[in-house]
Amino acid sequence: MSAQIITTEDLKEFKTELLQDIKDLLKEQQNPVTKKWLKSVEVRKILNISPGTLQTLRVNGTLPHTKIGGTNYYNFTDIEKLLSKNKS
Repeated sequence: MSAQIITTEDLKEFKTELLQDIKDLLKEQQNPVTKKWLKSVEVRKILNISPGTLQTLRVNGTLPHTKIGGTNYYNFTDIEKLLSKNKS
């Protein structure tokens, strides 16, 4: 088993890379969704809900949708309204 020597320069480089990765992650979370129409997968990710819950929201009219072919699309404004309405 050979030992590796870690220098101060290696640690500085690691710190720089780690900080950049953290900044990138924070930027991703702060960027608002800019698309007007979202697919089911994107809506479930935003709302953190299961496919069944999303279907229930569609069926009972809580979240309007448009179906084109076999794909459901949701207006981002409707999602914002839903979130604002249920804000506690």
